[in-house]
Amino acid sequence: MHAASPPMPSAALLTLKIDTGTLYATAGGAGPRPAPYNSAMVDLARLLALGALLAFAAALAPRTWAGRPVPIFEATVRGGDQTAAIEEAMREVLVRATGRKDAASDPAFAPLVMRAAQYVRGSRSAGDGLLVVSFDDAAVARDIVAAGRSIWDADRPFTLVVLSPAPTGAADDETRRELEQAAERRGLPVSLVPMPVSDQNGNPLTADVLLTNARRLGGDAVLLGRGDPSTENGSWQWTLITGLATRGWNGPLDAGIDGAADALASVGGSGLPLSEEEALVRVSGVGTLADYAAVGRTLGELPGVRRSGIEEADGATATFRVLIRGGAQAIEHALAGSQHFTQLDEAASPAAGAPSDAAGGAAGAALAYEYHP
Repeated sequence: MHAASPPMPSAALLTLKIDTGTLYATAGGAGPRPAPYNSAMVDLARLLALGALLAFAAALAPRTWAGRPVPIFEATVRGGDQTAAIEEAMREVLVRATGRKDAASDPAFAPLVMRAAQYVRGSRSAGDGLLVVSFDDAAVARDIVAAGRSIWDADRPFTLVVLSPAPTGAADDETRRELEQAAERRGLPVSLVPMPVSDQNGNPLTADVLLTNARRLGGDAVLLGRGDPSTENGSWQWTLITGLATRGWNGPLDAGIDGAADALASVGGSGLPLSEEEALVRVSGVGTLADYAAVGRTLGELPGVRRSGIEEADGATATFRVLIRGGAQAIEHALAGSQHFTQLDEAASPAAGAPSDAAGGAAGAALAYEYHP
């Protein structure tokens, strides 16, 4: 008769804690461990589990934010009458700064346009009768917020544009130029890429697969346009795919860019001040390693995030510590329209599972969400 093997630590009972760069793992349910045999076996199991969790935590380390900074407060306009040119430059800056197409004609911004010359930091000729005007970014941003409008964060999602069918030859050059001009007007960094939209059997790829492929190419979002080459009206079926939601609409090329900018700016827009604050986010419904990775990636890609990492994992619940401009309020705003996160009404407190921070970092209360893959 062989002695029964000692109980092994259950993965569901392992608790992962990361504090100031140190990883701790505790196992519950291990039962009695008579020395020396059972002790050695359980220690080995714990070491193996710890190694797996270390590898997993490393995999969850946030990748470099692919969002690209956009030169918001500078515009190139046709020269001529200098006053008119500076006012036109201000209108373009207001559109890019707010992410709103109608900002150029917004009555709330009439004083800024009329006093545009007072915000000018410098100007230079760009040749061919063009004038480059640079504005005082801090002053313009302050007065945009004072007018009751929001600022779109300058680090914006790098959006990969995929067209199906893909244009070829001269049509490809013309399409690329039109998309880039529309994106420059809206302040959205884009790139037209020849990315597959169907598998080898001709079946359409899912939104999750398209977004995963885009991330491998360094993108943050996918703008998919499906058109009918037999039509001449230039209309496309547009789908914007992000880590938060998928949205669709119809329209020509510039409508694709406009719709994407509208949607992305609605998530990334905020008022001042934009101080960086830490917040704890506790997410339930995280049942697999893929769920952990997806939640961690989404939180790390929210607008204004500077740092994000897993703080504690306990069964199907994970707590993340996020350093973001605007703190917890910015997270709530960004996740408000997400199809994968539902905010819970429960009062989150350290006793409910949120790690405490003796150093006084994030606030004790954690935002609580349920994740839906």
